Amino acid sequence: MLNRRHIRVKVMQTIYAFKGNESDDLSKNQKFLLFSIDNMYNLYLLLISLLLEVQKRAEDDISKKQKKHLATQEDKDPNRKFVNNELLQIIKENIQLKHQLENFKSVDWELDSEYVDVIFKAIISSDLYKEYMKTRISDFKEDKEFMVDIFKDIIAPNEKLYEYIEDKNLTWLDDLPTVNTTILKLLRKAKPTSSDSFFTPKLYKDLDDKQYAIDLFKKTILNQTALNKEIELKTQNWDSDRIANVDFVLLQMAICELQNFSSIPVKVTINEYLEIAKEYSTPKSSIFLNGILDKLVKEYENDGKLKKIGRGLM
Repeated sequence: MLNRRHIRVKVMQTIYAFKGNESDDLSKNQKFLLFSIDNMYNLYLLLISLLLEVQKRAEDDISKKQKKHLATQEDKDPNRKFVNNELLQIIKENIQLKHQLENFKSVDWELDSEYVDVIFKAIISSDLYKEYMKTRISDFKEDKEFMVDIFKDIIAPNEKLYEYIEDKNLTWLDDLPTVNTTILKLLRKAKPTSSDSFFTPKLYKDLDDKQYAIDLFKKTILNQTALNKEIELKTQNWDSDRIANVDFVLLQMAICELQNFSSIPVKVTINEYLEIAKEYSTPKSSIFLNGILDKLVKEYENDGKLKKIGRGLM
């Protein structure tokens, strides 16, 4: 679920909020970093459980209509195609996901049922839903395509849901694109025979990624004096007050990565931090960072300071 760019963003945010210096105990801040990353999985559980809550809301709607005093023939014999959607049934019956959702206490959809209603009403008023419900019978392929389209076109871009997520946890807004992409991939790749672990994806690709997050944070903080000196030498013509704080943190991290992470290609490091700057800093930040990092890389190469392992890592 988590990619290296998002790890860099999490580290950037933690360093940006760091108020200490090299000699301080970093354990508290490291704990905050890992908690912030782990909390991303809670957002995944929130959104995947929303799909099940909407299905439940649809079932409740059918039940209420059937109990009406003056129920119509359609109320008495409703089209249960959405309620019986095969992909939703597979998600609902997934044992591992069910256990995780039982332990997930951050959000209670019963208390926030108005947002379930918002999504439910957006779905049933859509052309996608009306087209899907023209028939009463479907197969797994049609059910899956419908859920992919509903999530992509109605749930993920919903503004009310976005505001709800922002109110619940501000850091989730940065996680939202990654989590939405993960859910879409899972929905698209789902099969009738999907394993119990399919809808409980790993947060980190492997243990190396988790260690990378810790090492990038610690090595950047523990070498701030040396890193700041490198930056100052390359920005002598710049008023320090004109350098955005985010840019300064990104430069610290990028230089730290160039110097200390021998398996990461130079181009990857530079490109990743330029992309983060475009998203999180000023319009001209990526140009500024590119100029500084380009000069440093050329110096490191000339002085033999750039130690990279493996082919194609320059």
